Amino acid sequence: MIRRNTLRRTATRLLAAAGAWAILSLGACNSSQKVVYVEDIQPNQLIALQEDKPIRLKPGDKLSIVVHSRDKEIVSMFNLNNGTTSSNGVSDNNDHANYTVDAEGKIDIPVLGPINVEGLTRTEVSNLIKYKLLSNRLVRDPTVSVDYADMGYYVIGEVKSPGRKLITRDKINLLEAIAEAGDLTINGLRENVLVLRTVNGQQIPYRVDLTRVESLYGSPAYYLQQDDFIYVLPNQKKQNENDWNANATHTPTFWFSLFTMVTTVVLIFVK
Repeated sequence: MIRRNTLRRTATRLLAAAGAWAILSLGACNSSQKVVYVEDIQPNQLIALQEDKPIRLKPGDKLSIVVHSRDKEIVSMFNLNNGTTSSNGVSDNNDHANYTVDAEGKIDIPVLGPINVEGLTRTEVSNLIKYKLLSNRLVRDPTVSVDYADMGYYVIGEVKSPGRKLITRDKINLLEAIAEAGDLTINGLRENVLVLRTVNGQQIPYRVDLTRVESLYGSPAYYLQQDDFIYVLPNQKKQNENDWNANATHTPTFWFSLFTMVTTVVLIFVK
């Protein structure tokens, strides 16, 4: 009788331990799926944003520059388009030649000659060209449009739409870039997003935790630059996909099966 009571007590302890183990394991499985951005943000919290950092030109960038004016014959020298030009100086199509920033940071515009644009924003380039046209009395009423011709950044890894994304506005932040890529997949590691940036021939890595306000908004990589690489790493579950045993131990089925097996074995011994 004493031995049977001892076995029953042992069985009860084993059952309790197995149940607790299963519950804790299921909880750990659920907690690993962190999908909430800036989860530490507080209600009505004011977030200090960085100073705006618009895209600034560097060698290799391409610009589409169009000069508009009533002097259609004169502006045709600057537009370098292969199509026709309407009476207001605007091209009837978008087939314009692009100006490439050379190794010295300059673009070479007909009549005006080389202009240093490295480090300037596209608005500053527009104002500079307009100033030169007026100061040289080449065009009476110029309006200069400057657009990025082929500027972009890259998003790879655990996002829904990876690839190269074009930059069409003066500044873009990391959250906007992720939205352009269709958001992270459920397997994307939100606590450790890697941004690679090339500066003066050297690649600088930045790691950003999207779940933390300070890490996201305080990162130098919050505002993107042209040719940035955003790499969303896979979480542990994704990394284990090729290892069946590793993933099996993180599933509810595994732990319920283990619990059932332990229960069965214990009941056999206490009968």
